[in-house]
Amino acid sequence: MTSPNTLSLDKARFNMIEQQVRPWDVLDPTVLALLDTVPRDLFVSAAHKAMAYVDMELPLGDGADQVMLAPRVQARLVQDLAVQTTDKVLVIGTGSGFTTALLAKLAQRVVSLEIDETIARAARAHLQAAGIANADVRVADAAANGFAACAAEAPWDAILVAGSVAEVPQALLALLAPGGRLAVIAGQEPMMRATFVTRVADASFRTAQPWDTIAPRLRNFPEPSRFSF
Repeated sequence: MTSPNTLSLDKARFNMIEQQVRPWDVLDPTVLALLDTVPRDLFVSAAHKAMAYVDMELPLGDGADQVMLAPRVQARLVQDLAVQTTDKVLVIGTGSGFTTALLAKLAQRVVSLEIDETIARAARAHLQAAGIANADVRVADAAANGFAACAAEAPWDAILVAGSVAEVPQALLALLAPGGRLAVIAGQEPMMRATFVTRVADASFRTAQPWDTIAPRLRNFPEPSRFSF
C-alpha cells in the first residue's frame, strides 16, 4: 500500500517538473524522465526531505557555499551539456550527488570531485541508495596544483562545474577531448551566465551563454583582482 508520504513526494516531484523545470526550457524528454525516476528526496538529509522538490537551494554543510543547487538549475545544466551514452564525464563539486546521478544515467562513466570529505561520504551513500553504480565520488580540491586531480584521467568528453567561478578556467578546457563540452556558471553577482564551451579543434573553442542564474562560489577557484593600476 502506498503511504501518504510517498503520495505527497510523488505530487511534489510532478509539480517540480511541470512548474519549475519545464518553464525553464528543460524540454528534453530523456532529462524530464530522469527527474521523474531518480528520486531527488534520496539526495537530501532527513531534515530537508519535505523540501526536496522545492525551487530553492538546500544546505549540505555549515558553509554558505555548501548547498544543493535548485532543481531547475541542475536540470538545465544537465540538459544543455548534452551528454552521450559513450561519454566519460567529470563533475567538479559533487554536493548532494543528485547532478552526478542524472549524468551517470546518461553517460558511460562519471568521476565526481568533492572538496568536503563529509559531503562526499553522504553523496556516495545517496548514489548507492539510488542504485547508481557508474559514478565514482572522490575527495579532492579540483583547482589545486593546476587542476591535477582533474587531469589524471583526461581527456574528458564532458565536464560540469557544479557551482560558480569568476571566469572559465582555461586549464579545464585543455582537458576536453575533441568535441568535448564544459558547463560552468561564470561571472559576478548580481548576474552570472551559464557558459558552455565546446572544443571544436585542438586550439579552437566555441562558447555559448544561453541563460542567466546565480550560484554559490566553488571553493579555492581563483578570483580576479578587483584593483587596477
